[in-house]
Amino acid sequence: MVTNTAGKEPSSQAKLMIKKGLATGFPIVLGYLPVAITYGVLAKQSGLSLVELTLMSILVFAGASQFMGANMIAVGAGTVEIIIATFVLNFRHFVMSLSFMNSLRDIGINWKLPLSLGLTDETFAVSALHTKEAKMEKGPLFYLSIFLTAYFSWVFGSFLGGLIGEVIPERLSDSMGIALYAMFIGLLIPSVKRELKVGLIALIAMLINVLCSQFMTDGWSIVLGTIIGGLSGVYFLKEDKS
Repeated sequence: MVTNTAGKEPSSQAKLMIKKGLATGFPIVLGYLPVAITYGVLAKQSGLSLVELTLMSILVFAGASQFMGANMIAVGAGTVEIIIATFVLNFRHFVMSLSFMNSLRDIGINWKLPLSLGLTDETFAVSALHTKEAKMEKGPLFYLSIFLTAYFSWVFGSFLGGLIGEVIPERLSDSMGIALYAMFIGLLIPSVKRELKVGLIALIAMLINVLCSQFMTDGWSIVLGTIIGGLSGVYFLKEDKS
């Protein structure tokens, strides 16, 4: 009897961590679905097929980069331009990964590698609020459940958006293009409230993009605006030394 109970304990703990992870990740689903559906509609509008836009979500799993990629495809940007722009946009993932892996320093590399693939702004923020689970038995299953919940909701939402993009009137799908700008503004405003210099950096990136677009392709003007705007942040956001 004692042996059977001991054998069931790891399974019970695993189920507990999975259920807790699913419950913790559910709010992300509510936020991801409408954005993912919008991405699917816009990607379809940009000329991607249903398979292509869904594969992008499966393989990339980065909302801001996918929106940017779809927009750059729509304006005829080249492959190299899209890769560079999205790489710069996602550079913050290096910092998030270092912070997340520090929280999981007691977990083996066999768990760290797959978990690192699920990091997004949202999953990182939620995981950062639940660091004690990393030290619990079967703790990696907690984070895996959060990431998979977010991942599958994003892929499903993208697929659904692609389907909707095939049947809704073209005028309605065109109007959804404003969602791209609304999303980035929504991401920008909280940062500007904390630090006005962030708004100046965004303004610099915008001006560089506008100026460069006068004598180069839209794709490269976006790349230069992103890089120069980001580099300006090194100067404007450096810590004051007293």
